[in-house]
Amino acid sequence: MGRALRAASVASAAALVALAIAPTAARSAVPPRVDLRVLVVDDGGPATAAITSELDGAGTPYTTVDLAAASRPVITPGFLSDTVSGRPRAKFQAVVLPNDNPFGADSAEMAALAAYETAFGIRQVDAYTYAQPAVGLNYAQTGGYIGRLDGVQGQVTAQGAAGDFGYLKGAVPFEDNDPYQSESYGYLATPLAAQAAGAVFTPLVDAPIPGSAQRGVLVGQYAHDGRTELVIPFVYNQYQQQFRLLARGIVEWMTQGVHLGADRNYFEVQVDDVFLADDRWNSSLNCTPGDVDCPIGTGEDTDPIRMTAADAAYATQWSKAHGFTLDFVFNGGGSEDWKSDHDTSSDPLANQLVADKNSYRWVNHTYLHPFLGCVQDVSVVPWRCETTSTGATQWVSKADITAAVKDNRSWAAQHGIPLNNQELVTGEHSGLKVLPQQPADNPNLAPALTGLGVAYLASDNSREPDQRKVGPALTVPRFPMNVFYNAGTAQEETDEYNWIYTNLAQGGSGACAISGNSTCLVAPLDPATGYASYIVPLEARIDLGHVLGNNPRPHFIHQSNLAEGRIAYPVLERVLGDYAALFAANTPAENLRTADIATELQRRAAWSAAWKGGKVTAYRIGSTVTVSAPSGVAVDVTAPAGTRQAQLLGSTAFGTAYAGRLSGWAQPGLLQGAVTLTLPASAVPAAVPAATAAKAKSPATLAAPVGRLPVPRGVADAVPAGPGDSARG
Repeated sequence: MGRALRAASVASAAALVALAIAPTAARSAVPPRVDLRVLVVDDGGPATAAITSELDGAGTPYTTVDLAAASRPVITPGFLSDTVSGRPRAKFQAVVLPNDNPFGADSAEMAALAAYETAFGIRQVDAYTYAQPAVGLNYAQTGGYIGRLDGVQGQVTAQGAAGDFGYLKGAVPFEDNDPYQSESYGYLATPLAAQAAGAVFTPLVDAPIPGSAQRGVLVGQYAHDGRTELVIPFVYNQYQQQFRLLARGIVEWMTQGVHLGADRNYFEVQVDDVFLADDRWNSSLNCTPGDVDCPIGTGEDTDPIRMTAADAAYATQWSKAHGFTLDFVFNGGGSEDWKSDHDTSSDPLANQLVADKNSYRWVNHTYLHPFLGCVQDVSVVPWRCETTSTGATQWVSKADITAAVKDNRSWAAQHGIPLNNQELVTGEHSGLKVLPQQPADNPNLAPALTGLGVAYLASDNSREPDQRKVGPALTVPRFPMNVFYNAGTAQEETDEYNWIYTNLAQGGSGACAISGNSTCLVAPLDPATGYASYIVPLEARIDLGHVLGNNPRPHFIHQSNLAEGRIAYPVLERVLGDYAALFAANTPAENLRTADIATELQRRAAWSAAWKGGKVTAYRIGSTVTVSAPSGVAVDVTAPAGTRQAQLLGSTAFGTAYAGRLSGWAQPGLLQGAVTLTLPASAVPAAVPAATAAKAKSPATLAAPVGRLPVPRGVADAVPAGPGDSARG
């Protein structure tokens, strides 16, 4: 069959399918019901996986059709739409395809999708497609570019900024983590100068075409034949910064700004061991005297790292200058020990921090930072749990756990430090299980937390990334920043970094070569320059990745990092600076306290279980959105500015402003069984005219299937940013 005949055949099929859908949707005076669920047609590639991960993380319901599954459902008019109580229903509010047509020419499935999208005004995302006239672009072979996009500097266009990508300040930089791997790949091409009749292509994000004065499309909107596609001619994975920057806009575009779930950016930093002195790394011994990693007989650290009053004053000034609140996770006994060791009744550090106490949030870290799990036997390295004569593990008692927490509360009260007594960070997250030595929680921990009224307990995200219950408390997994607790200067940090991340031949520990959670340095870092030139930008990039991942989990460092060389600040400033350069003022990084983070994670888990379990019903009819969920489960919604929640009498404000939208958690009002939102009139999609629906065609210019588009290994298997980036390793 020739190309012209094939195109005519597809168009005829589309017309037949359109006839099956259009009369009940576009021609009816009854506005259709559009279910708030996304259809994802998945080819197993990284681009559709990335979009699916964004939907998962935001809590936006979706249905996946796996093209590789023999038992997959066939996409027919009945699969896409039906009638409920006499009202036409669109079962999906948006469609994500792996490319512009994964089914091939003459496909009844593609024809059904095209007719459905036209009849109900549903938008389609082409997750990764090549530049071609079928999507409104010139072939990239002619005047464009095909190949590696590592390090490319994308830019949001004026049209993109005025629309769904307006939360970005403009720049969309592409990662280049490894010069030896192709991490990004795609096509840069210009829109067709002469589009098909009635078709319009609008570039939303573009980049310079190498060797040309023109700019090529990275993301564009292609309106044609009564349909609208988001064309993305480059491939990406869920971890890459360029996708994380664009992910929110992709979802807002396809859902037309109304969807379940929400995406926000978060950055919160907790500073542990405030008032204590932290042991110092020894570059000769390659361990930390006084800690459990040094051989027996090494002795104690005679020169520990502790903040001074000047460091405390600087922390306050820095926090105010950057508009960023730090959480001080403190041990009051450290101040008392310092006074005893120095035979004085006054601690300058405590005096300064207490004077500036309202500049921070304060979290109980126990009085003297004891290990609250098993009783440790530190006569061996690594340590082990002490046991009874019968082999039973010996545990720190409930009384000792309780005293460690209460003594610190009393110290805080004496010094006027405000506390939320429901929050707790134990020393080294002890009491919780720690592998391999202690595979279970201290059984005395949960009863102690109950008696203390602790509801939120910090845990280590590198060990336990999932939130769980410990007695009455919910855990709050924290990201450990790769700025070490035992380093007060850049040189100490770099020396220890070299030891951990170089192999034996380079003088390191070699642990990186055998660990599945790390990578090795190519060569040891220069002690004089390595921190500023390598560690700071790398750690900031990893931390910024967490911030962009819709992840409220906090990061943690230690008071030693705010002392002496104050080495934490360059990392924090880099994260904040890079963020400010990327995002508009309406999209700030949210800075939550421990209790709020725990609540957010808990709500997300309940919401995810509800919609994935098929217990959520949500749809839009005209300007009204209705969401039903199990009793007690808060619903998560993103909607346009001006949206109100309908009550039995009148209405109330909904959500809070973020990234140009409103979003937030909501419960049904008094005597209501569902959450009902009223959208502003400007946010209601215009009805598709009957004449347009009748003339709608499937994409008659579809090319024959091209097989799988190129996906370099660095995209299919994410390239770690560097040592310590275990999420992508």
